Amino acid sequence: MASAERNSYLDQVVAQSAQLEQDLRVKKAPMAPAPAAGGGDTSNRARRSATEAATTPPTAVDVRVTGFGPWKTVLVPPNAFVVHTRRGREKPLHLGLGTSFRYRSATDSYLVVPGTMQTILLNAFCICRELQGVLVQAYVQWIVQDIATAYRKLDFGDASDPMRLVNLQLKEQAEAAIKDKVATMSVHEVLSDKQPIIEELTARLRGVAEGAGDSDTGLGLRIVTVQIKEAVVTSARLWENLQKPFRSEQGQLARLAELGAQEIITGRELASQRLDQLQRLENDRELADLKARNAAGAFDRDAAERLRRGEREQADARALASQASETTLHELQLEQQRHAQETEMRRLRLELEQTLQRLTLDHELAVARDRAEQLHAAALLELERDRVGQDIANGRSPEAVQAELIARLPEIVAKLPKPDEVRTVNLSGADGGSLSGIVAELAAAVTAIRSAVTSRE
Repeated sequence: MASAERNSYLDQVVAQSAQLEQDLRVKKAPMAPAPAAGGGDTSNRARRSATEAATTPPTAVDVRVTGFGPWKTVLVPPNAFVVHTRRGREKPLHLGLGTSFRYRSATDSYLVVPGTMQTILLNAFCICRELQGVLVQAYVQWIVQDIATAYRKLDFGDASDPMRLVNLQLKEQAEAAIKDKVATMSVHEVLSDKQPIIEELTARLRGVAEGAGDSDTGLGLRIVTVQIKEAVVTSARLWENLQKPFRSEQGQLARLAELGAQEIITGRELASQRLDQLQRLENDRELADLKARNAAGAFDRDAAERLRRGEREQADARALASQASETTLHELQLEQQRHAQETEMRRLRLELEQTLQRLTLDHELAVARDRAEQLHAAALLELERDRVGQDIANGRSPEAVQAELIARLPEIVAKLPKPDEVRTVNLSGADGGSLSGIVAELAAAVTAIRSAVTSRE
């Protein structure tokens, strides 16, 4: 199920699971037995007990053995189950939680099992219905409910880790249950709804650990909780493709929001610019009106003064001069308009001529470029044809060359000069049935012909 493209998020999940499992396996160092009060014998016994504790391998449960000889006492923590048996007794002498007892090393045996809740971390690499790899990370928490049943059916013999084999067996069963359930589900179902996997895993583990309603058929264990922590697709490409629809939708919403905000800002900017232009035009208009009113007032005052001064003696002359002035102004305005129109026509004509010249040059350049590209392409095609022919000629096998030589022998012989004398060459010893033999005979014949021509010269 290993993919060529690893999922970085999958690697992080596996690393965190490994770190958590390592943290759960950290054990406390065994406590040394407390020295008993007394004389020299007591101190010797304390030293022997310390030596035995130092040579005894560490255990998962902090069990202390005090005393010596047949007066030893096993002190069990209150959160650990103990099973104390004696030779010749069918049933245990002590069976329960946190029960301390006297111990005879010659006839007794005892088993201490932690009564605390155990946690099993699961990393199940599964194949879903679409034949895609999925890592399902879960954890199972269980405790010993009935030690009388559990110690008969389960192996707690490892003193350093009594729960190791039990955890391993439950872990294998849990992983098998997860794989069976995931095989019937799609990738979207595994990633979105993990409740069917939890229900299937809980039902199977409780059926094995607690039994189907009868305590004798169970293992004396109780499943506390079953949870699915994570479900990750192992393929990085598939994981990215599953995330693309949501990312695309969110990107679309973000882009639409940006466009909406940009549209509002643009509208407000345009409105502000329009208002600014309107205010500027209004100010210009008011300023022009004020200037016109001032100019009109000044002109009226001047005209009134001139009229008042020359009203009596120059009335007719002033009227004629005024009409001539107006006529002249009108003619000047017409002349200015005509010059402006002619200037604009000349400018348009020049622009048209420049445009035509530019279009003509562009057309000529395009034609020249096309012609050059065609010539270049033809040259490249000719070079490619020569190269392919040369490659074909170079790639011919010696057999093909020999066959062409044999086919052209009559032409070569026809071009040779006619001999004045005839010599017989015996081509014996070569294999006439093979191509190499024929070529050897032909080579000998050509050599004989050449020697004859040389001697003739």
